[in-house]
Amino acid sequence: MTMRDIIKPEAISRRKALSGFGLLAAFAAIASTATLTASEAEAQTAGMTRRQERRTGRHERREARRTGRHERREQRRQ
Repeated sequence: MTMRDIIKPEAISRRKALSGFGLLAAFAAIASTATLTASEAEAQTAGMTRRQERRTGRHERREARRTGRHERREQRRQ
């Protein structure tokens, strides 16, 4: 191969490109599922349990605030 031999890129068809993206997405989904399954298998420590309880409490309080705001807004509009 000499300097004069220029490699021209081949045009990739839309079908090949979409097929490649599809395979990549499928592989990513399988890899994330395998990772998720492995992490669920770990034993929960007391710290992890406390953290989840705090997180759940935050979500419940946030939802209560939102509900209250919506109810007050509806009362003002009527």
